[in-house]
Amino acid sequence: MGNFDGDSGTVFEQSYATTNGNGKLANGNGAASFSPPEKEELLSQRKFSAPAYTEIRTRRCHSKPTNDAKSPSLINYHPEKKSTSNGHASALSESKPNQAEGKLSPAEEHRQKTSFEEVPLHTACLTYLGFYLLMILGYINQLLFVPKVATEKGRDGYVTLYDAFESFYSRYVYRRIKDCWNRPICSVPGEELTLKDRVTDDYGWSFKFTGTETRCLNLGSYNYLGFAAATGRCADESEESARQSGLAFCSSRCELGDNEQLRELEAQTARYFGVEDAIVFGMGFATNALNLPSLLGPNSLVISDEKNHASIILGLRLSGATTKVFKHNNMRDLERVLRQGICHGNPKRGGQPWDKVMILVEGIFSMEGSIVRLPEVIALKKKYKAYLYLDEAHSVGAMGSRGRGVTDYFNVDPKEVDILMGTFTKSFGSAGGYLAGSKKLIDFLRTNSHAHCYAASISPPIAQQILTSMKTIMGEDGTDIGRKKIHQLARNTRYFRRRLAQLGVITYGHEDSPVVPMLVYLFSKIGAVVRTLTTRHIAAVGAGFPATPIMEGRIRFCLSAAHTKEQLDFALEAIDEIADDLGLKYSRKPRDPNPVVY
Repeated sequence: MGNFDGDSGTVFEQSYATTNGNGKLANGNGAASFSPPEKEELLSQRKFSAPAYTEIRTRRCHSKPTNDAKSPSLINYHPEKKSTSNGHASALSESKPNQAEGKLSPAEEHRQKTSFEEVPLHTACLTYLGFYLLMILGYINQLLFVPKVATEKGRDGYVTLYDAFESFYSRYVYRRIKDCWNRPICSVPGEELTLKDRVTDDYGWSFKFTGTETRCLNLGSYNYLGFAAATGRCADESEESARQSGLAFCSSRCELGDNEQLRELEAQTARYFGVEDAIVFGMGFATNALNLPSLLGPNSLVISDEKNHASIILGLRLSGATTKVFKHNNMRDLERVLRQGICHGNPKRGGQPWDKVMILVEGIFSMEGSIVRLPEVIALKKKYKAYLYLDEAHSVGAMGSRGRGVTDYFNVDPKEVDILMGTFTKSFGSAGGYLAGSKKLIDFLRTNSHAHCYAASISPPIAQQILTSMKTIMGEDGTDIGRKKIHQLARNTRYFRRRLAQLGVITYGHEDSPVVPMLVYLFSKIGAVVRTLTTRHIAAVGAGFPATPIMEGRIRFCLSAAHTKEQLDFALEAIDEIADDLGLKYSRKPRDPNPVVY
């Protein structure tokens, strides 16, 4: 996001390091490489004209203890410089991606390892006050200065094309920090990425590129196992597949898009999950929206977790099924809703029994960082004779000692889950999705699934990327690279989460979840944190209403096996300083004074 070109007239205030005339950082300790002192003084005084892009200055506190590691400022890592240490070789065998040993029951252990600390009362009040103040100012702005985009013309007799509140929210609330979303990149989303710098002169109504780029540590992509790389075996085999078979089949599986490679991928996927059969699709999350209508009907009852993904909600709406919601990961509430729904029957049909009852949950909840309590869900599923649909978009590859998702993490037979759904867009560094389960289920989908009958099939290089990465995870490539990646991700996750807890910020979720939401609450702080992290060469993602509740704005970090300890320490030091300056250390839990062992 930041423009580091000294000749463009748009330069951030940079507290970590200064830049040279070619847009590159001079060094890691802030020593400038400009020869004329006047030029250095001039550059330090020039900023972006748009206030939204001005950096929140952070203080350097080198005297702070940094646990067992050297201060990251002394570590030879910076996104503009390749670190000489890979951080992958030490004590891999000591990491335990599965449940920790102990005398606690699995349910109690899961509860103790999951945290949803409540927001302090004064912070909640300020959050609501700030949000509604933005709303009031927006309504005043809209009343006095009506933009052209606010009025639909030539629509007499038609219903409005846009919802009034959604249009207002997008223009006057979301627009204020619009620069923190949909940020263009010009590299693969590996452990580092390259942002294309852009600026706005009209407070987010429009953007223009500056022609410069910024290399950042990537803490925002779902590259859990580090397969999203431009080099290596996956990239080489995908390139060869493209040369031999082309870039796309331009047809659905039911017509001209079926081939031996996709049949091999389906067999490999079924073997990977330990189920009878699997079917793959050319889309990721849309797999939910396109296949749930095929699996459900108007006389079906679906019990859905309140934190389920938007694609699940869309699929349920399209299916026409009756949907009941239970409190997030609350097994008592799940049983209550199940019992009531089954006992009362379908009220639209005079209380007649449902044709089908399905429990629908996710493996790792993408906004909460929590892990489904799968053994308890399976027990309730058996007790009430329901079906279980498990969305493992974020957990497949990222969980379990073999990287096979939450069934692997909990040592549960995958055949206990009726429908396994997931995407290839995250841990496998590719695209598309899958459904896995019994052969009877998959045969039904091959005949009735809209995605299978009408959507374009997966292209050859995409399929090859999935095959290569999956075989690597399973060790079928003759190496232990996959096992090392899984253990590295587990180590990175626990280290990063425990260090954040020591800093005093509030994080949500399970300690083994690589999705790490850090609560900032106030809407304005989402923008301040994302922008300031960018000036420190760290790319992160903010999440706010309506993706989260109004008072639960957050920064969502996603960890990767490709991250090194030096990179994580570099990010943690920046987060520590920003949290001090912006007042983000809300946690009232006691902090562990002992060093966190990597």
